[in-house]
Amino acid sequence: MIAIKTIGLVGGGVIGAGWAARFLLNGFDVTVFDPDPDIARKLNEVTANARRAQAKLMSGLALPEGTLRVAASIDAAVRDADFVIESLPEIEALKIKVLAEIDAAARPSAVIATSTSGLLPTRLQSGMAHPERLVVGHPFNPVYLLPLVEICGGEKTSQATKDIAAALYERIGMRPLHVRKEIDGFIADRLLEALWREALWLVNDGIATTEEIDDAVRYGAGLRWSFMGTFLIYRLAGGEAGMRHFLAQFGPALKLPWTKLDAPELTQELIDTVSNQSDQQAGGVSIRDLERKRDDCLVSVLGALRAQDFAAGAVVKAHEARIMSLLGPAETEAEADDSAPLCLWRGRVLSEWIDYNGHMTESRYLQCCAEASDALLRRIGVDAAYLASGRSFFTVETHLMHLGQAKLDEALRVDTQVLGGDAKRLHVFHRLSRDGTVIATAEQMLLHVDTEAERAVAADGAVLAAVEHLIRAHAALPRPDSAGRAVGAKR
Repeated sequence: MIAIKTIGLVGGGVIGAGWAARFLLNGFDVTVFDPDPDIARKLNEVTANARRAQAKLMSGLALPEGTLRVAASIDAAVRDADFVIESLPEIEALKIKVLAEIDAAARPSAVIATSTSGLLPTRLQSGMAHPERLVVGHPFNPVYLLPLVEICGGEKTSQATKDIAAALYERIGMRPLHVRKEIDGFIADRLLEALWREALWLVNDGIATTEEIDDAVRYGAGLRWSFMGTFLIYRLAGGEAGMRHFLAQFGPALKLPWTKLDAPELTQELIDTVSNQSDQQAGGVSIRDLERKRDDCLVSVLGALRAQDFAAGAVVKAHEARIMSLLGPAETEAEADDSAPLCLWRGRVLSEWIDYNGHMTESRYLQCCAEASDALLRRIGVDAAYLASGRSFFTVETHLMHLGQAKLDEALRVDTQVLGGDAKRLHVFHRLSRDGTVIATAEQMLLHVDTEAERAVAADGAVLAAVEHLIRAHAALPRPDSAGRAVGAKR
């Protein structure tokens, strides 16, 4: 299987820019061609939103980003790429023409994916000299957050092509869904299309506004869909007897005139009605602000599901573990000189960290220091494999001092000093700084534990060796004046 390092993108609209952001944040170099003269600005703005969302979803975990380059032609965008993604408008003739151009320009080993949301890959590969390397990789917006990607091959697509694509998508934290049979609209969009058609009828017939229809989804079934879908939810609706009872009880309703699956004609009147109601619903909020609100809500849902290790949350948790393993034990600015305090965490003050006074709320000071503690543990070898073995460090005591304030978007860093320890204990001191000024300190004692027995046990091997190395390296550092300080003591 080819080693994929560079990504070529043709089309940098909503989907193409989302792909660019997702790959960049996962360490891939990306080259984009799009004739839009403003494409560089748009790509940078979408990537900034993606970076912001990623920092919220996986706080303290960030791979070194890849590089972004805007190319002047299709050939320049794809000729050196290991994997190419086409994300053009859903116009079959256009896609056939451009995919043939990509096929002619790309290196022989490159896989070519199309982001089409419903066009048949057999038709799209009809103009290619090497159709076996075309596969559908249909994502969902925002591409940099939602994990689902539908994979579908055409009649001439090789299994190797589908396998390479699936492996790459999993590598960047996605959940491939293999479409067994080539079908217009694939799976997800056929479901979305049915809801969309019914929604248009409800507006067309004056039964509901666009906002009321969205409320019916977001306050009701949409919340359940985010983690259990349709069939599992309906199984629960059948009670202890399950799906069979549900079908017996509610199946007859399928013959009732509840839906109109043929879409109404998109008359100018209906277009105006839907557009005007949508404008009113948005209330003048910009697209970028709406995108950030969408991202924040998705991060909240994904974060909650991650805590349950369920559905899309399980995908996020697995990708988080992968990033931890890739970051390895040596992510520190002081790597060349362990005798200095270690800078193990950097970040910015996020909007949700701000209190009613316009300053960072007190719990976030501890969060920043806790992120540094987690980074320190990764540095000494407490990685996913170590945690899976049933061993970890638990914080048993913390003393936090608030020395200054931080405001929205200010840059922060934490420098960590190891004060002491042994096979069971790790004593650390964090300094949280803004622009060189210390605004908080946190002294922590961590115990090495057996997570199943929930009791302290001695560390050994590489982890103990790493702890002892840092203790020796920091032994000559001046002990912080506030170390061991009692609450209320004179500053």
